[in-house]
Amino acid sequence: MGEFKVHRVRFFNYVPSGIRCVAYNNQSNRLAVSRTDGTVEIYNLSANYFQEKFFPGHESRATEALCWAKGQRLFSAGLNGEIIEYDLQALNIKYSMDAFGGPIWSMAASPSGSQLLVGCEDGSVKLFQINPDKIQFERNFDRQKSRILSLSWHPSGTHIAAGSIDCISVFDVKSGSAIHKMLVDRQYMGVSKRKCIIWGVAFLSDGTVISVDSAGKVQFWDSATGTLVKTHLVANADVQSIAVSDQEDSFVVGTAEGTVFHFQLVSVTSNSSEKQWVRTKPFQHHTHDVRTVAHSPTALISGGTDTHLVIRPLMEKVEVKNYDAALRKITFPHRRLISCSKKRQLLLFQFSHHLDLWRLGSTVATGGKTSGKFLVPGKHGDTLPLSKDADHLLHLKTKVSKMPAFLRSAVQILFSEDSTKLFVASNQGSLHIIRLLEGSFKHLHTFQAQSGTVESMCLLAVSPDGNWLAASGTSAGVHVYNVKRLKLHCTVPAYNFPVTALAIAPKTNNLVIAHSDQQIFEYSIPDKQYTEWSRTIQKQGFHYLWLQRDTPITHISFHPKRPMHILLHDAYMFCIIDKSLPLPNDKTLLYNPLPPTNESDVIRRRTAHAFKISKRYKPLLFMDLLDERTLVAVERPLDDIIAQLPPPIKKKKFGT
Repeated sequence: MGEFKVHRVRFFNYVPSGIRCVAYNNQSNRLAVSRTDGTVEIYNLSANYFQEKFFPGHESRATEALCWAKGQRLFSAGLNGEIIEYDLQALNIKYSMDAFGGPIWSMAASPSGSQLLVGCEDGSVKLFQINPDKIQFERNFDRQKSRILSLSWHPSGTHIAAGSIDCISVFDVKSGSAIHKMLVDRQYMGVSKRKCIIWGVAFLSDGTVISVDSAGKVQFWDSATGTLVKTHLVANADVQSIAVSDQEDSFVVGTAEGTVFHFQLVSVTSNSSEKQWVRTKPFQHHTHDVRTVAHSPTALISGGTDTHLVIRPLMEKVEVKNYDAALRKITFPHRRLISCSKKRQLLLFQFSHHLDLWRLGSTVATGGKTSGKFLVPGKHGDTLPLSKDADHLLHLKTKVSKMPAFLRSAVQILFSEDSTKLFVASNQGSLHIIRLLEGSFKHLHTFQAQSGTVESMCLLAVSPDGNWLAASGTSAGVHVYNVKRLKLHCTVPAYNFPVTALAIAPKTNNLVIAHSDQQIFEYSIPDKQYTEWSRTIQKQGFHYLWLQRDTPITHISFHPKRPMHILLHDAYMFCIIDKSLPLPNDKTLLYNPLPPTNESDVIRRRTAHAFKISKRYKPLLFMDLLDERTLVAVERPLDDIIAQLPPPIKKKKFGT
């Protein structure tokens, strides 16, 4: 791999917001996730669980409910009392509408996807019609005495169940009248509580209503008679969420203790057709409250206060036992939050509502620079003391821009290497080129969206000489523009998986593209075709361990003096690909976790194969070369994030 001085940065104080809601779309195999700061993320589960879309949050939006409707339309609602629909192409809010019922606690789309229900603070259940352009209020159901915290449609669409405080109501959709009210026992571990909150309900085809509540109970009700059938006490704290499989033979619940329980419908005896619900598997993948769960055909999905999105495959439902069968725990965004000024030794950190600019520190001992720990070449792992600490230069809050209107809808911006131009990708698929002048700017050109698409370009890359601009959306492929001639130069052949990172190499102007399935392509911009190296690696194939990695490549760069080297990283490894060396096959040791034993071992490893991998730095949010001998690595240890979260519920352990 070579020897590098390494700035080991750990002062990026990034803390993801907790997960409040998840909603699974079976038609597209996508998962929507909302966080406590109003952020909404879209994950493509068919594309290696890649976070392909992102809607920034706002302090005025506290999302409490999230659901999909017909036509892959996404809605959210929250404590500001508004219903929001998202534009999944332009990556912005399509519109918002006040439901006029106070804070909204729950929401559910009808089985047909043509109607939307919301449950409000004032005890009202409101029905909206989903029209092609916008939702329209239809009517109110009978008002209840307390806030509506959970909703579920019967699969026929004729009835709904609504959970509130101490009570579950069953409504007739046609009349809007409550036909049954089922009172929930306030008993909690033998002690009567002041109230019992119904956090979640699920309405099954056979008329069974399943409820989860603040007394730690999972209960089964007969909606036809309004009677309690069975109770499972599963936790010493709230059971906060429930999700049922489409086949209604399995459901999952999440608790405030961080435990996820799996229930399955099984035969009473081997020869009996009679079935019963049995709690089969508890999972403890969270440290804090599990606020929300979802059930896909092949996995149980959960999220909560500890910020992790956990996807646990159901092994009996996974046909091929490959990386899809491995547990996924997604913590960090699948996009870069850090930029680097190499010459100035500066790092820019991106937060939800502000930017922080830092200058790296230095150490006298080697004349080099560092920001905390400085790893010395030849003395593996040694740390030198700082002679000058890192400086926090700027804290810049978001504010109203004086830029023209067409630039306010930017989803991605990028400076040219000489800082004379700014490239702006708008949410309508167009790309703007801005010339930066002293104290002002000038709009030079706009590349309009390619015909048939208004998809936002989420990734940009400019060549070091400033002549080429590459842009990629989540599904529209990669377009390359000639900046000097101001025209589209070429489009890279389409590929089935979204792009996670791209960069243009100096001198050769080869475009390197990483995809969510861990494939890497190298495309010659001047020749408008894949390079010979790229064709070779596609013919031979990548090492199976490389393809089994479960976090996407988020950054690609190049060595200024070694044109055959490609540098890239994901959250748990840093890799240098040496194109001059042979490719590893599946029988080759891709990564050796043990340190080299002697000089000959070092040389042998350097020349063994093209992929040089280091897992020393993790979780790795950013890594790049500052110069030919110096790297900067920005880590965000999970323990540092957990230390800033509220304390979890303490559980009594045996013997304590």
